[in-house]
Amino acid sequence: MKRYFLAIILLLPLLVLSQSQVLISQQIDSKILHQPKLYSVYLPDGFASSTKQYPVLYLLHGLGGDETDWIRKGQVQRTVDSLIQADLIKPLVIIMPDAEDTYYMNHNDGMYQFEDFFFMELMPTVEKSYGCLGDREHRYIAGLSMGGFGSLLYALHHPELFSICGPMSAAIRTDQEIREMTWDVYGKRYGAMTGVKEGEERITSFWNKHSILYLVDQLPANPDNSVKYYMDCGDDDYLFRGNAELYIRFMDKKIPHEFRVRNGMHTWDYWRDSLPEVLKFIFNPITE
Repeated sequence: MKRYFLAIILLLPLLVLSQSQVLISQQIDSKILHQPKLYSVYLPDGFASSTKQYPVLYLLHGLGGDETDWIRKGQVQRTVDSLIQADLIKPLVIIMPDAEDTYYMNHNDGMYQFEDFFFMELMPTVEKSYGCLGDREHRYIAGLSMGGFGSLLYALHHPELFSICGPMSAAIRTDQEIREMTWDVYGKRYGAMTGVKEGEERITSFWNKHSILYLVDQLPANPDNSVKYYMDCGDDDYLFRGNAELYIRFMDKKIPHEFRVRNGMHTWDYWRDSLPEVLKFIFNPITE
């Protein structure tokens, strides 16, 4: 009997943490993309019985991932539950859309406009459906690798919509890196969006509209009401150069940010450790 009693005591914290809910692969019928699109949702403890509205985080997956990545590999439910219970963050709704391998971009030929879908269909639908506050102050965006690129792209394209951006190991590449990519790699990652063919110039006006470094270069110094950024990249990550270049530009432009470099590579072990820090920054965005 004592053994069973002890087991119940040990399980109590897990039972408390399990009051949140994750809805996997919800569907929205997109008129823009002409097909159903999937997203997953994290809902905090008490959501079902509450009438309050919540802050919302859009959490983006990387290349080759989908709307379940942060749930299956990133342990998002356990992480967020633990932080809320420890009073380190406030309850929030998290939206995790499937972006396929679009880099969260519209296609140059206009045939597959994922960015338009995100802002014109996904965002208004989920914020209405899940009781989100729906204002800039309570809307955040973050992501890993391709999703880190996407989070930066959206924050730079629409700074009026997000107050915090948390790119983790973001897929930021310099113009030189883009030019030096083998065609097999470039074509697979960017060919469909950019429309660039083998042997053609890759740094085009379309590319500049989606180049994180170019977009930051166009910002004024000390921009008013800037998005606050929390950047995180491992010291052995193959994407470190682009992240370091972005850090230098943020410093030069005096854009509010924090940049963290930890021991690690481009792995889920790294991103699972990054997520709690991004979440804590969201609710305490101190920058020095």
